[in-house]
Amino acid sequence: MEKILVLDFGGQYNQLIARRVRDLHVYAEILPYTTPLETIKQNGYKGIIFTGGPNSVYLEESPHYTPAILDLGIPVLGICYGAQLMAYMLGGTIEGAKTRQYGHTDMTVTKAESLLMKQIPSVSTCWMSHTDYISKVPDHFTISAVTDTCPTAAMEWAEKKLYAVQFHPEVSHTAYGNQILSNFLFDVCGCAGDWVMDDFIDRTVKELRQQIGNKGVVLGLSGGVDSSVAAALLSKAVGRQLTCVFVDQGLMRKNEGDDVENAFKGTFDMNFVRVNCQEAFLSHLKGVTDPEDKRKIIGTEFYKVFWDIVREKYSDGYFAQGTIYPDRIESGKGDAAKIKTHHNQVGMPKDIHFDGVIEPLKDLFKDEVRQVGEKLGLPHDLVWRQPFPGPGLGVRVIGEVTAEKVKILQDADWVLRDEVAKSHYDDKMAQFFAVLPGVKTVGVMGDARTYENLIVIRAVTTDDFMTADWAKIPYDLLGRISNRIINEVDHVNRVAYDITSKPPGTVEWE
Repeated sequence: MEKILVLDFGGQYNQLIARRVRDLHVYAEILPYTTPLETIKQNGYKGIIFTGGPNSVYLEESPHYTPAILDLGIPVLGICYGAQLMAYMLGGTIEGAKTRQYGHTDMTVTKAESLLMKQIPSVSTCWMSHTDYISKVPDHFTISAVTDTCPTAAMEWAEKKLYAVQFHPEVSHTAYGNQILSNFLFDVCGCAGDWVMDDFIDRTVKELRQQIGNKGVVLGLSGGVDSSVAAALLSKAVGRQLTCVFVDQGLMRKNEGDDVENAFKGTFDMNFVRVNCQEAFLSHLKGVTDPEDKRKIIGTEFYKVFWDIVREKYSDGYFAQGTIYPDRIESGKGDAAKIKTHHNQVGMPKDIHFDGVIEPLKDLFKDEVRQVGEKLGLPHDLVWRQPFPGPGLGVRVIGEVTAEKVKILQDADWVLRDEVAKSHYDDKMAQFFAVLPGVKTVGVMGDARTYENLIVIRAVTTDDFMTADWAKIPYDLLGRISNRIINEVDHVNRVAYDITSKPPGTVEWE
């Protein structure tokens, strides 16, 4: 199988690069920059991509790699920090930029015959995110693209198949980013493009069977897309050797605990166990307001309940979870910057001695997980359920979490979902939900003064959840949502709409 190596130097978009490559039907895998050169030599890669990263390449403590990688005869594409690293390794000059570039930037192609810039307009929009720049390219390199403030937006040594771009072709904001990656894969690397998602399923099922053998597997099942697809994949591999434990912490959406049980119990070839424990979770969250503390408490308590069940009944075999790549990258990976801790990044207790941890979806993005779910024959409604954070409504209730606040938010969120579904607008948004920000406002209801809660609506459009834009919901639909929430949900007298993109915000408020 032809493969592309994505060599990870700690940036935030590294897995997105691999995902874009796989979208073009070429298999890509990620290895850290600490991987020995000999390992890379032995894997038969058709091409190598150096990723971005948060460091300055000219600092001694920054991630580097041996220049010998550029002499393997394997095509290399450097992106952002990876471009600067390539220049640095070959004698170019990297400097701090007088004008930092972040966001949309017009790029001009200066070398029309460049294979990398094939079918790219002379002027197009790219996505920049850098503070350093290549002020002098190495010998033998020519500049193939520029911007007003970046003299080396792209460079190449075509004879040696070394290419570099200062911008990020992997993000959707770069208008012709997919074309640039396609040019590298097919015109420079000579890939055939014959890898499909079925290959991932067949390979993963085979690997799971080999790894698990006749032992048992315990999965913490939330009922969300990730854990559901992980369960289906494991069920396909080992059947009733799989036990799914559903910990209902009382922080799910309205009626969702029952919906999860109805969807899974007796439907899949697995064992299903439900544990109801809202009171225990709320007692641990009493007085806690910091979002990181809430995430850690909810994650820790989730696993405490989970491990108690495991200790009692399922202490042998493997532990599985539905971790996907955004869970890992936003928790900090290698030299990547930490943004927030995800619930399934909490460690295993020392007294638990499983044979290993299985994360069959750990290298997939959400849309790829959905593709796997569809290929496995899961119900459409289940596969296309919206992402839901592991800590549940605990991170959508801003400040202290109480039973009363959870009830208010559940009711408001249910109205939002009901109205959006009736309007057939749900398929136009990647995610939408209600937030209880812990703010009370003055209002007038029934000719009387009120001092009640504000509900905030959050809705975004995105194809990868690494970047997102706020959804342009029609005003009349927003009006109906607001009217119903205020009239149907107790202790609410005002509704607002969040129009913040990611970045600078995140999709969730906490």
